[in-house]
Amino acid sequence: MDSAAQPDRTPDGRYIVVKGRKWRATDPEIPEEAASRLRHHLMAARRAVAAARRADDPAAEKLARSRVQTAKVALGERGTPWWDQSLTERRARWEDGVTALDADRKG
Repeated sequence: MDSAAQPDRTPDGRYIVVKGRKWRATDPEIPEEAASRLRHHLMAARRAVAAARRADDPAAEKLARSRVQTAKVALGERGTPWWDQSLTERRARWEDGVTALDADRKG
């Protein structure tokens, strides 16, 4: 992605700023391959939320929202702030997220 398309960041790099609102940034230590897989799962889960809402299927929506949460936590955007975790904890967080989301997709 070219840097012109990237959102502004706070000076400490912990947050991105979109339309004046701060959002927790993705953990910069996540290897690109893992981050790409997690973003793919996140977007698929968001599409599943929308489809479940259109179908008025609360059970499917709940499952899809759970997958969104798993992806966001794995990316470091929710849950314990990545800057408060050791590198070992951070690695476990994103590896566990990829594993769970990959298994969920196959299941």
